[in-house]
Amino acid sequence: MATVQLGVPAAGLGYADSAWLRTSCDPSSLKKGLQNLSFTSIKADEHKRKEVCRAAYNAGDTNWPMSTSPYVDPTMGGRAAQWQSSCAVLSGQWASTQIEEEKGIDIEQVPTIVGNSNLEISSRDLMTLPKPLSVTDLALQPRHGSQLRVAYQGVPGAYSEAAAAKAYPNCEAVPCEQFDAAFQAVELWLVDRAVLPIENSLGGSIHRNYDLLLRHRLHIVGEVQLAVHHCLMALPGVQTTDLKRVVSHQQALAQCEHTLSKLGVTREAVDDTAGAAQFIAANGLRDTGAVASARAAEIYGLNILADGIQDDSDNVTRFLMLAREPIIPRNDRPFKTSIVFTLEEGPGVLFKALAVFALRSINLTKIESRPQRKRPLRVVDDSNNGTAKYFDYLFYIDFEASMADPRSQNALGHLQEFATFLRVLGSYPMDITPCQP
Repeated sequence: MATVQLGVPAAGLGYADSAWLRTSCDPSSLKKGLQNLSFTSIKADEHKRKEVCRAAYNAGDTNWPMSTSPYVDPTMGGRAAQWQSSCAVLSGQWASTQIEEEKGIDIEQVPTIVGNSNLEISSRDLMTLPKPLSVTDLALQPRHGSQLRVAYQGVPGAYSEAAAAKAYPNCEAVPCEQFDAAFQAVELWLVDRAVLPIENSLGGSIHRNYDLLLRHRLHIVGEVQLAVHHCLMALPGVQTTDLKRVVSHQQALAQCEHTLSKLGVTREAVDDTAGAAQFIAANGLRDTGAVASARAAEIYGLNILADGIQDDSDNVTRFLMLAREPIIPRNDRPFKTSIVFTLEEGPGVLFKALAVFALRSINLTKIESRPQRKRPLRVVDDSNNGTAKYFDYLFYIDFEASMADPRSQNALGHLQEFATFLRVLGSYPMDITPCQP
């Protein structure tokens, strides 16, 4: 049985074909990911740099700067296992520079995007809240400071902001309109980290973020679990009997099904819970309530009509902390490792994949499957009925072991023998702190 022997195991160890590198340094691929941004043509020196980058990887050049990284897979001829993430970050920096040159942006005049996890503000001051980053904002250069900048999806008062504050106390929380913008904000160096939800104990997995984990070259560097405590809120003076509809995120509405059914109100889904509270305050809606956090009620000047309205008190959301670079795995504390892989179609193939962990007494904590977007169906010859079509899946797995553990290295080496694609998304400390409502 072949195994992977690593000098220092990496959180970001990845196995993929070299075709990705040919596109990762190409501005056309960046333009596809940032469709609202404009790009100038490639300069001669940039084109030359791209060709050097490609040639160095294809040749397995040991003088390539990434070969000095401790995260090198010897089975790939000395090629650095981290070239995917590094190339993506460098490409993002290059794209941002090109946009500045094209639009003539003066870095000193770029406004600072402000976010504060301790912000206390009345409804009169809604205009002073930080504007969530959108994809079109990502051309702006960040202002570098000593305070850690952490991106989250939503507006101030969102549960994701609370998770960012729990993961990184005293950080500068930067709101983003969508999950995509949070990923790209990290890649383009606007922020240092992103904290994004991945699963909820009642609602299940957030599939969008699973897809984005594979599309982007960021590394999971930690996790944080947050107890979700829903409140029903409305404008001052409004009673529960005055409400005709309630707005919130779709999962929040589902988690409060019993309470809202008794009220007999119409339910309307919006992008996030705090955004629902902001919407009511900004438009002065006296027949509409929101399901959101107590902090959102405080920020937007709403009164809490009912507290703790979720159907199940054990409502916990797990968030991932993402960064441009991986952390060094260790064995001095409980670690968790997240991977994604694909398999050939065949009887017992998934069983064999899972057995590589069971044989080494490695506990699996999460299994998720997602159809491959680029090749959703696999056509297989069938001698009896012509052709058969199967869904082609990506498998995401979390297991309780560090990449510094030889068991993990041997398990992934074993898995690589029959996996058609394998990538380690991160090896990071487990969140073992109790969740407080």
